[in-house]
Amino acid sequence: MCGIVGLYLKNQALESRLGELFAPMLIAMTDRGPDSAGFAIYGDEVGPGWTKLTLRHEDIAYDWQALADKAAKAIGGEVNFFTNDRVAVFKMQCLPETASLFFSDNAPEVLVLSAGRSIEILKAVGLPAEISETFNLPGMKGSHIIGHTRMATESAVTMAGSHPFSTGEDLCLVHNGSLSNHNRLRMRLQREGIRFETENDSEVAAGYLTWRLQKGDTLAQALEHALDELDGFFTFAIGTRDGFAVIRDPIACKPAVLAETDDYVAMASEYQALSTLPGIENARVWEPEPATLYVWERNGKMGAAA
Repeated sequence: MCGIVGLYLKNQALESRLGELFAPMLIAMTDRGPDSAGFAIYGDEVGPGWTKLTLRHEDIAYDWQALADKAAKAIGGEVNFFTNDRVAVFKMQCLPETASLFFSDNAPEVLVLSAGRSIEILKAVGLPAEISETFNLPGMKGSHIIGHTRMATESAVTMAGSHPFSTGEDLCLVHNGSLSNHNRLRMRLQREGIRFETENDSEVAAGYLTWRLQKGDTLAQALEHALDELDGFFTFAIGTRDGFAVIRDPIACKPAVLAETDDYVAMASEYQALSTLPGIENARVWEPEPATLYVWERNGKMGAAA
């Protein structure tokens, strides 16, 4: 069944409260997804020429300092990091390709959850309230965030199989629904150079968007192609460095609701997840139309594209 939530702040004064506002939204989706939960938060952006990565290792005592020292020597640049439970966020003075090559060659046991300039992905097995507490979600700051609570149907209950999925720089996706052609599409994308870590159909959807963006599509164009090529039922929330997007399949049998005020745009699988937001009683609230793309970005709303 699964639950999706997203929050994009139009009012920069609220960015210090992003996690505080979002945590109740994620926890409200517990009944839709009690197996695992996660979120992708955008903020604490690194500058040009730097790459920010979210890394995970099963050993909570893993020596991240030794890895950072080795990375700095290998890339010939500065490496900073901080830890959050079994996750470390590395900031490396190099291009994403250089960082990716370093970890694949020197630390294959470390799972790269995300890479870019702004994104951090944090996810784990357990109830949404537990994940929120584990990663101190209420204390986090940023400009926007998307999250997911999972009820496993097509693959095992594991951290790797939980959402969000990221297969491109600052790009991530959460999904409610199921795809019928994900195995065939996975093989096609693998031939195009897209790598996958799980059997989850949602990771295939994320990989498809990454592939389309690599081919030169805008996010809107990539999602329009997805409507043609992804068979199944889905509601997607997609995070990018500049904002987030929501789209449903042409039948739109999976629930979704959007709310917008002068301060924020929020989405959820159910209205109850929005009810704690400030000013929600005065928000414009509506159900997104089938096969219609809704995008909000830093330079203003791009609008709905059929």
